Amino acid sequence: MYLELFKLQELPFRLSPDPQFLYLSKQHARAKAYMESTIWFTDGFVVITGEIGAGKTTLIETFLRELQTDVVIAQINQTQLSPTAFLQTVLVQFGFSPFNMKKAEVLATLNQFLIEQYSAGRKVLLIIDEAQNLTNRVLEEVRLLSGLETTKDKVLRIILAGQPELNEKLNSQDLIQLTQRVRLRFHLTALTKTETIAYIDHRLEVAGSQGRRIFAEDTYATIYKYTGGVPRLINTLCDTCMMAAFAQNMDHVGTDSLQAAIRELQWAEPAGIGTGLRFSTGGAAAPAALMADPGAGGGDHAATTVLGDSMGGGGPAPLPHSGPVAAANLPPGGPVVGRVLLACEGKTVMERELRPGRLVIGRTPDNDIQIDSKFISRHHCQIVTQFDACVIEDLNSTNGIYVKSKRVRRHNLNDGDVVQVGQHEVMYLDERASRVRVSAEHVETEVMDKVEP
Repeated sequence: MYLELFKLQELPFRLSPDPQFLYLSKQHARAKAYMESTIWFTDGFVVITGEIGAGKTTLIETFLRELQTDVVIAQINQTQLSPTAFLQTVLVQFGFSPFNMKKAEVLATLNQFLIEQYSAGRKVLLIIDEAQNLTNRVLEEVRLLSGLETTKDKVLRIILAGQPELNEKLNSQDLIQLTQRVRLRFHLTALTKTETIAYIDHRLEVAGSQGRRIFAEDTYATIYKYTGGVPRLINTLCDTCMMAAFAQNMDHVGTDSLQAAIRELQWAEPAGIGTGLRFSTGGAAAPAALMADPGAGGGDHAATTVLGDSMGGGGPAPLPHSGPVAAANLPPGGPVVGRVLLACEGKTVMERELRPGRLVIGRTPDNDIQIDSKFISRHHCQIVTQFDACVIEDLNSTNGIYVKSKRVRRHNLNDGDVVQVGQHEVMYLDERASRVRVSAEHVETEVMDKVEP
């Protein structure tokens, strides 16, 4: 192969879902955060959808690799199953041999296993990939599984991942009870042009390029044009490009190698770029990529510095002007910028919208969010929301706030971040990203209605 010519240690554009090569775009990072939230919160499903080749499986493999040892996992990839066969497959993942069991025995065994794992302090996670292939009857079994619980907690965490057709199923009237249990739902869109460039360079760096630019600068725009930012299509085209360069004994990919690869793949000229149009299907292997920019995330602006309180201190001090807009000077109300979910022991106990301004969390009733717990200071922390940024700050509390097990004084909140506050968790969701995504999908639908017969 071409590894020696390009001085690489591994093939950079294999189609297998290798977590080592995962590029975390804003979209992928958010989807991964939603998956991780299943470990914190036990109530409700998490649903991740995306176009074919968007990177869902690689994302799942990366998520699974990073899980702690106290999480017991069942991963289902073959989803064209009857209800009983599906339940048997779940039990097989947990180490049982249930093929001679009747459905009642399967359910009893599964229920007993889940209770035992809960009693032993272990979390049980069921991940179903390609869930769009599940029949409504099997999805109903999934819903019933989600209802297994002790007097305090659900005993099974569930992630459904699949193609966009999964959303269509979940939105049907037949599955309304299941849909009501969906806590978070996210659609993974294609990479932007900038992310496509970063994606290519990232995979080459992991493969051993050591910063060398293997693809010529003028090839990236064409690669994005023909792939629409879909990771699997990028891998296919880039690998073929490197094979074409190898055949010409070239240690870099230029426009000649790129055009040779496009001819070899028989990909037709895209019908549109960045407009939600599908590619034309003139070529035998023309990709059907959908192109849409992912939603924008929060900004990086600093907001405020506050003199806070301890367990015996006073209320939160006035906010000095230390950013582009002081939180104290922001008008009340305004558009919803984000939401916070407050959870304890895996259950969501409160949800609040975030508008420009300040939201204080503490033990006493004068706070915007009161947490009546001995682990919470009178005024424990605050969330300062601006139009372009959201920051959480510790107000000199006794027990502090933690992000990824690290105590922090202040933290710029990104979509999906989970902050530990005493024995509670605060999860931040950026509503601006959702609005941009919904708007893009609406425009895409309108364009498709006009273009497709």
